[in-house]
Amino acid sequence: MLRKLFLSQPYVHHPRSQCAARARGDDPSELLPAVHRVASLTKRWLLGTHQGSVDEAHLARYLNEFVFRFNRRRSRSRGLVFYRVIELAAAHDPVRYRDLIARRRHRAVPPHPPPRPGGHPPSLERPAANRPWRAQT
Repeated sequence: MLRKLFLSQPYVHHPRSQCAARARGDDPSELLPAVHRVASLTKRWLLGTHQGSVDEAHLARYLNEFVFRFNRRRSRSRGLVFYRVIELAAAHDPVRYRDLIARRRHRAVPPHPPPRPGGHPPSLERPAANRPWRAQT
């Protein structure tokens, strides 16, 4: 039924331009409000948390942290996610400052083996939990 409804009415695209909106005297941020909101939040976070001192070499890491926080801002299991991140961080070797700032030469990365069927990737594997009440299959 939905397919009939959507196919019976052809889609008409109405392009909108920020330059044209400016020329008309309209606010261009009204065209893509969510994009402008995320960009504003990112800039505010970088200027507030990091005081604007963001090195270009580490910008990708800062943005990855922002995306991690943004995607989990309304998560119902934030405590569990935090616990898993801390668990993985504790199992990881420490990263020293001199390792972060060292300029390394690019080297060839060996190819990864094909993914294993089923299970978690090796980075997320944990020992099997001892749960005697569950039936073993």
